[in-house]
Amino acid sequence: MPNIKSAIKRVKVTRKRTLRNARLKSALRTAIRKFESAAGGTSREEAGQALHKALVAIDKAVTKGILHKNTAARKKSRLTKRFNKQAG
Repeated sequence: MPNIKSAIKRVKVTRKRTLRNARLKSALRTAIRKFESAAGGTSREEAGQALHKALVAIDKAVTKGILHKNTAARKKSRLTKRFNKQAG
């Protein structure tokens, strides 16, 4: 445990941000998983809604600094490609 006041604060801030990042990453993974399960089903409309929610979650992750923008672009591209392949 740090002794210096500023170092103590950095530990607290880091812990808080780590928890926030973990929560957001988990929500992102959940949204992607929900799309994948919907894409495996038969309803195109349901899969489309799940895709939209996953894309929004990915964009929010970039805004919050959870994902790099190129990683997000790659994920979005792959999800959209899978949706279009299933649809057509």
